[in-house]
Amino acid sequence: MANIRKQAITSSLLLYIGFIIGAINIYLYTKNGTFTEAQFGLTRLFFDFSTNIYAFASLGAISVIYKFYPYYKDNLPDHENDLVTWVLCAALIGFIMIVGIGIIYQPFMIRKFSRGSQLFLDYYFWVFPFGFGLLMFTVLEALAWVLQKTIVTNFLKETLLRIFTSVLIALFYFKIVSFSWFIYLFSGLYLAIFLILLIYIVRQKKFYLCFKVSRVTKKFWKKMVWMQGLMFSGVVITALGQTVDGILIGGLVNIGAAAIFTLAQYMANLVQVPQRSLQAISVGVLSQAWKDKNLAEVNRIYTRSCINMLLASLFIYGNVVLNASGTIHAFNLKASYLSGIDAMIILGIVRIIDAGTGVNGMVILTSPYWRFDFFSGLVMIVLILPTNYFLIKEFGIIGSAYAQLISMGVYNYIRFEFIRRKFNMQPFDGKTVISLLLTAAAFGIAYFTGGFFVRWEAILVKLFIFSGIMIAGIFTFRLSPDAHQLWDKFKPKLKIS
Repeated sequence: MANIRKQAITSSLLLYIGFIIGAINIYLYTKNGTFTEAQFGLTRLFFDFSTNIYAFASLGAISVIYKFYPYYKDNLPDHENDLVTWVLCAALIGFIMIVGIGIIYQPFMIRKFSRGSQLFLDYYFWVFPFGFGLLMFTVLEALAWVLQKTIVTNFLKETLLRIFTSVLIALFYFKIVSFSWFIYLFSGLYLAIFLILLIYIVRQKKFYLCFKVSRVTKKFWKKMVWMQGLMFSGVVITALGQTVDGILIGGLVNIGAAAIFTLAQYMANLVQVPQRSLQAISVGVLSQAWKDKNLAEVNRIYTRSCINMLLASLFIYGNVVLNASGTIHAFNLKASYLSGIDAMIILGIVRIIDAGTGVNGMVILTSPYWRFDFFSGLVMIVLILPTNYFLIKEFGIIGSAYAQLISMGVYNYIRFEFIRRKFNMQPFDGKTVISLLLTAAAFGIAYFTGGFFVRWEAILVKLFIFSGIMIAGIFTFRLSPDAHQLWDKFKPKLKIS
């Protein structure tokens, strides 16, 4: 757990650096006199559509790396490991198919987006190189995860990608390039970090193209194909669940509303940063633990991930909700973005539910019962598609937030119950209740105290009061074993007895 904790902390720091850079980008996207809501919304649609391009084009092959790489590593030298080669081949074939489908269905896209999202149609085909870069990067990211090189991938995807975006925004902001050229360059962002990751893994001597079918592939290919078939559906379901809101808002409302929802979602996604870093790091460890039939290690990672991510998500959520409105005013963002605050509050609760249930998805995906990940995902998509459609149509962007709350709540409950019944692992206890009560008390005190101040003073007062109470409560009630272990290691450096 110490190695996971160390990597999680480093990755979280990189993620937060990326989020700070991302916050600057969001500021430049949304402040008065820069990008229009439609132009900012277009970047959101690029991410949503590219995620689905990756999901469909991957053909489910990337998930095979997580499950079977330990068998290749233990039985083959690196230069004879053909697993990544076949995954790349599957991804290339899938992408060619998706491009063909995209051309055929262009008239359908024109009918659906011509009313309020014409700007997306103007740059429709530039989504495909953006999606291709994401697809190729994700293949190598999976390899890096099982090699436990997650810090590198987190830096590239969460930090460097945003730095590159900042450069493009600056070029447009200072009128060095037109908006058209901004989009042309924007579409190559993932290709850039893919090439950097490729060079890194090659220099680590962990990437080889081997087209000779290995004995491991011959032994496990039927299981891998079966898993790939189910995981393909699961990956598509997950991608649709993550992106259907933005796509439907762009089609049913307009591209400007997608921009407002993007800001709300960005603020809510701050809650997920620790979860994202811990999930990446836990894949390799959990995969090896399941292979070794070390259920005690699986249970330990699962249990600790739940309390650690719950506390982290509650800490971030409280600070974000307390200061969201004040931050928009303080930074002179367009007043239209205030309409997304309510959606942000609900989306934040969704992120807490997802984070508070720990690495349940990784536990299932790397276990012998990985097929259940598909079936639970199927339940989610059955809920999220119709609820998003009808609630967005009726209530606008906040309808999407309610749809996510319903679908993700049911989804995580099903996965929690499966792990509890199948493996007798139940991570929640009295500390969970104390954590929730502590957060509510800290929030209430900070909210009412901050009401006596205005603008920046109010933001700082709320930040320090809420954070101080939370940190003191975590140590007083010993809510996180990892927090105390870190403090015990840090104390000698401060010469504290």
